[in-house]
Amino acid sequence: MALSTAKFTRYIQLTGSFKDNSYTLDSMNIDPTENIEVTIVVKDKLMIVQDSNKIRLSRMEYEKIYTCKDSRVDLLAEFATWFNLKILAVQQAPNNLLLSGQIAQFEKAFRTQLKYYTDEGGHRFRGRAGYIQIPAELEAIVDGIYGLDNRQSAKPYFAVSPNYGTFVPPNRRKGYFPIEVAKLYNFPTGVDGAGQCIGIIALGGGYRIDELKKYFTGQGLPMPDISYVSINGAENSPSVPNSDDKEVLLDIQVAGSVAPGAKIVVYFAPNNDKGFLDAVTRAIHDKKNKPTAISICWGSPERKWTRQSFKAFNDVFKAAATLGITICVATGDSGSSDGVHDGKVHVDFPASSPYVLACGGTHLVAKNGKVISEVAWHESDHAAGGGGISEVFPLPDYQATANVPLCLNPSKHRGRGVPDVAGSAAYSNGYRILVNGYWMVLGGTSAVAPLYAGLIALLNQANGTSLGFVNQHLYANPMFFREIIKGNNITARPNLGYTARPGWNACTGLGVMENFMAPL
Repeated sequence: MALSTAKFTRYIQLTGSFKDNSYTLDSMNIDPTENIEVTIVVKDKLMIVQDSNKIRLSRMEYEKIYTCKDSRVDLLAEFATWFNLKILAVQQAPNNLLLSGQIAQFEKAFRTQLKYYTDEGGHRFRGRAGYIQIPAELEAIVDGIYGLDNRQSAKPYFAVSPNYGTFVPPNRRKGYFPIEVAKLYNFPTGVDGAGQCIGIIALGGGYRIDELKKYFTGQGLPMPDISYVSINGAENSPSVPNSDDKEVLLDIQVAGSVAPGAKIVVYFAPNNDKGFLDAVTRAIHDKKNKPTAISICWGSPERKWTRQSFKAFNDVFKAAATLGITICVATGDSGSSDGVHDGKVHVDFPASSPYVLACGGTHLVAKNGKVISEVAWHESDHAAGGGGISEVFPLPDYQATANVPLCLNPSKHRGRGVPDVAGSAAYSNGYRILVNGYWMVLGGTSAVAPLYAGLIALLNQANGTSLGFVNQHLYANPMFFREIIKGNNITARPNLGYTARPGWNACTGLGVMENFMAPL
């Protein structure tokens, strides 16, 4: 099937017109001759996996079923050639086409306009004005277009103690080492994650091996096997002024302390929709390292995302479920508002995807190796566990009997409840982490996602198989959890949010997972 000039006369809308009042049009004109790279995501007919007992596929089986047919690739190649766009790569299962060309060529190909905008932080980015359109002949093939827009898509969810941001020496008794939290939560003993791989998504920052060795060996732990993968030109770039180093090191040191026998691979990518999606996709389909658990501690409120991004990320998470991979995602650190100051409640994405394990926060107090108290984390409007009801995703089957309330906003949406699980996140007595030569006390739900990723690695080893998508099983077995029934995450003003209660709640989900008497 060949595309001709006549067939280009009928275009269809692929995406909506993205609008966000927090962005302002920049006075600088965009250069139409600038070369950029764009990814076309090809539609997959993925099975919907919500039950951990569904049939799984090996990577080989997955590729055999979902590899794009040659005729579809040929059609996209003709389209690219018509607009003088260069095909850099054709990726199979997942099916992506990577193109390069000038901005003017992409604007013509997709009938859209690109301009410079400035975000609330004063950062200039290339954004889209209007819709993305494609020829009608490609409607059954194209799922999304990524790379036209390069605005930052996510922020890291670590929280720094204002009183103990740095301290020396490390024996000052503020905060816990991650292994102490694992012991307080009764994590399985006799296993160390051997044979497992934990993937960590990083949209900035970096680490130094010598510093990590100092951290682990100083606690009497073996040094994990740590490596990284560079995506779209992003590298392991540790830098003292770079606050994203805190995120990377928190993730590695928490996951590595819980499961020191597991291999840890950090996937570095640019902080934009394309980079984020490419990083998650690469991690899930990494045939060399084969992660069985992935920690994601980056996100932003649902209102910041486009419809095509929701679809693309969700499809990737479905693929992870099919391949037996558990995705642990931080829910955010700004409570019920999720940092949006409009008097409404919001939840964070990708934590709100129904195909991930959403990890919320608690305020843990312990003494002499025992938990004294634990409540929903809420230290300030900017330091509280994210949670609430999605206004994008409907209530999943596994939450049907969890008494998830309607969203508090006027929409009253019956949506996916966030979080699923919770763990220690308070910065006032958070995790003792070594960052660029300084000992710091860090908290945030960014600590909880790698904590659970480490736990999944331990359980995978103990069970002799990957747990994969665990949500269905966890909601069917509430005895695995110690409920957190006190506290709240109310940060949407004047006074809108959620309060912890018995059973599932929108502050701490099912609670802290610490009862491993029953096998998973």
